[in-house]
Amino acid sequence: MARYDNTNIKRDRDTKRRMFVTTLYPKIQQDGSDIYITSREGDRLDNLAFDYYGNVELWWIIAQANAIGKGTLCIDADLQLRIPQNVDDIIQDYNDLNETR
Repeated sequence: MARYDNTNIKRDRDTKRRMFVTTLYPKIQQDGSDIYITSREGDRLDNLAFDYYGNVELWWIIAQANAIGKGTLCIDADLQLRIPQNVDDIIQDYNDLNETR
């Protein structure tokens, strides 16, 4: 996966320069189907996404659900993490936020 695969690109009308449009992520509400885990030494968001969703590209769902800041996929040990299970709804919300941008 390339860094900007999910980022929309626009061209400035006057200068014709490419501009990356900010990607918006939905707020992920708690749900009764959520799973809670305690992170272990060496856990990474992408690996957890693969373990729970079968797709490393969905790391952002776990990051958003747990208010983990940008900049790293690595997480500290002994954190309680919420793993949302309503992935289809979350992805639909993501698409709705970003499709018209």
